[in-house]
Amino acid sequence: MQAVALGDRCFFIDGPGGTGKTFLYNTLLSTIRSSGEIAVAVASFGIAALLIMGGRTAHSRFKIPLKLNESSTCSILRSSKEARLITLAKLFIWDEAPMIHKFAFEALDQTFRDITQVDKPFGGKVFVFGGDFRQVLPVIPRASHAEVVSASLSRSSLWEHMKVMKLSINMRLHQANDAHENQRQKSFADFLLQIGDGKYPVIPNTEDMINLPSPMVIPRGGLSDLIDFVYLNLTENSSNVDYMVGRAILTPKNDDVEHISTLIMNRFAGEFHTYPSANSVDLTDDSNMDQPQLYSPEFLRSLKIPGLPPGELKLKVGAPIILLRNLNPSEGLCNGTRLICRGLYSKVIDAEVITGPHIGSRTFIPRILLTPSDANMPFILKRHQFPVRAAFSMTINKSQGQTLNHVGLYLPQPVFSHGQLYVALSRITSNQCIKVLINHEQEYKTKNVVYSEIFR
Repeated sequence: MQAVALGDRCFFIDGPGGTGKTFLYNTLLSTIRSSGEIAVAVASFGIAALLIMGGRTAHSRFKIPLKLNESSTCSILRSSKEARLITLAKLFIWDEAPMIHKFAFEALDQTFRDITQVDKPFGGKVFVFGGDFRQVLPVIPRASHAEVVSASLSRSSLWEHMKVMKLSINMRLHQANDAHENQRQKSFADFLLQIGDGKYPVIPNTEDMINLPSPMVIPRGGLSDLIDFVYLNLTENSSNVDYMVGRAILTPKNDDVEHISTLIMNRFAGEFHTYPSANSVDLTDDSNMDQPQLYSPEFLRSLKIPGLPPGELKLKVGAPIILLRNLNPSEGLCNGTRLICRGLYSKVIDAEVITGPHIGSRTFIPRILLTPSDANMPFILKRHQFPVRAAFSMTINKSQGQTLNHVGLYLPQPVFSHGQLYVALSRITSNQCIKVLINHEQEYKTKNVVYSEIFR
């Protein structure tokens, strides 16, 4: 790592997965806290926050608004306990920062300046950001290439105040004792970096189409072949946690996730338990009191909205599920936590955590009231349902931060967002543990949406 000047107060730790970012964060936190000082750790999403000592999501810790603009500020009063924590803390760490819109950092900067009364970036506090710009950037519905690039942290006015420090050695590779295995993993890591950096050779006369290595692709196969690769001997291993925890089929879109999970659930042993949701329309901001009559319960239940559980949830005992909300981060129940159903009852789901530091703990998941943050509908939907989905398959974006042993990548169409291909391929450390199913007309071709100018 580079030398640090005494005046540097804001840092960005840039490094691919496996280069030791989390180890570095925890070392910094332990050093500060062991001397009796306060260090605050946050992450952009719950799974990453669980890996940092005392970590929380940035939105919950700093009260960052869900809907942001260039003049947004955090909902922290100068007399609040949160403001006192900010004043006393010596170090702040934010992991997976590239996933969040630049307006969130600018809102935090303005709030820190107001609380500390110091007109310097983040009120003069020492702030360590970290992440990998090769992975998924801020999600902006229907945004263009330029809009997504413009929304990234590297395009914020704060970026020029950050000292960039790079981690380049993949520490996971040094755990392999066998020389041949070590070389194979290194070759795969180099391949992933070429994908992430946009340096992998593109097909002539195309802008961003690439040929994936043929051993990685299922040739002329179908979706059932991909399911057989990932979930080999599914019936015999339906109660095996070690079998379930490291397997998933990834795909870019929610519709394909639901289709794949339905196919696999039909193969899964046991009887279906069906949970219909209770849906209503929020009238608090609606002047038309007759509006609810326009939408039948059946119609509201049929709506498929990203971030919400299905209107009719179908599960089986032993099936893996994924949480869609932060229920209790201190117990490992975050958005993205995967669990296994151990009991399906009318009021609660008895589940066992299979990811994160709380592996093996049991919990009861209740129905809760959920509303979409931005569904672009003429009304606000309220859905009373268990905040889970089946986790045989998941979107590529949801898989970020997860570690898997067997991965299937289903691409009926090419990826559509920056970093999706890199994130999907980098969930594992060996090309022997992943298979890709691509539309037959494309053969081995897929899109690698990479913005080489994103990280200056």
